[in-house]
Amino acid sequence: MAKDGLANESRIVARDEARPKLLSIVVPCYNEEDGLERLHDRVVHVMRTNNQPYELIFVNDGSRDGTLSAMHALHSDDPNTVVIDLSRNFGKEIATTAGIDHARGDALVVLDADLQDPPELIPELIEGWREGYDVGYAQRRGRAGESWLKKKTAELFYRVMERLGPVRLPRNTGDFRLMSRPAIDAVRALREHHRFMKGLFAWVGFPSKAVLYDRDARFAGSSKWNYWSLWNLSLEGITSFTVAPLKVATYLGLALSLAAFVAALVYVIKTIFFGDPVAGFPTLITVVLLIGGVQLIFLGLIGEYLGRVFNETKRRPLYFVRDVAGRAGSEAASHGDSHGASDGVSDGDELQPRRLAQP
Repeated sequence: MAKDGLANESRIVARDEARPKLLSIVVPCYNEEDGLERLHDRVVHVMRTNNQPYELIFVNDGSRDGTLSAMHALHSDDPNTVVIDLSRNFGKEIATTAGIDHARGDALVVLDADLQDPPELIPELIEGWREGYDVGYAQRRGRAGESWLKKKTAELFYRVMERLGPVRLPRNTGDFRLMSRPAIDAVRALREHHRFMKGLFAWVGFPSKAVLYDRDARFAGSSKWNYWSLWNLSLEGITSFTVAPLKVATYLGLALSLAAFVAALVYVIKTIFFGDPVAGFPTLITVVLLIGGVQLIFLGLIGEYLGRVFNETKRRPLYFVRDVAGRAGSEAASHGDSHGASDGVSDGDELQPRRLAQP
């Protein structure tokens, strides 16, 4: 287990407990029916082997296949399994938030449904929790089943975020991590609609520790993340956590203005002393297109930020829950009133539960 270089060792105090009293495991799912049973079996085996009390929270993010039925079948066989059915597909970031909102444990693990992140790593994450760390994040040492292009673009994204972001975003780290209750409550207090969970996890801080592992290939089905989706997620991450692109627009505008002033001065001097017998149409049209293109790019960038401001000012709930089955279902409302396990924000900044009435 590799320690986070930013963690202040003087702040780390080992916990008296050998393990959390209750570990919540949140699994957001969209069309994952083929792998859920195998995921459940592996998680339960790890929990029982380590004598760890747990609740396994499946979040159905508007799946169109038999995912919800598979979840309810697992819930029928295992009373520790909780099923949260969202009213529609809200996206992985919101589905993860819904699971975190409903978690009752004093520690929580976020786990992907495709089994690329092995549940067998959870005991090592718990060991970091016992040592006193509030966050233990799984850092990929290898990425099986991913193309060279995807690996390189991911590496480029982490480099960009490292330079532009206000906090250090650990490289090769996804959502797979363990958080203590203080870290959970801190993440739940952040209710922006444009959510980049890896950034939110890093932004709240708290002493952290990395667990190195080799990521497995997907167990079943196909990835929901194509390059267009990954591009949009990258754009979400950058625009959600830094205004550096707007600063770049300012600096580039100043540079172009300075270059235009120098060029104008050169042309004036050249015309006065040497004349200008040939009209420079190709140069002129090139410069006009270049400046026009730069202007349109940064107008679009400003529009991205403005659109995010527009969405946040509407103050809509993050999600609606159609149904909750399991132990968390009976306590979700009361837990939400006191800790924010909900999807909306009131005028008093307290989070209010949003459940849809059942027919």
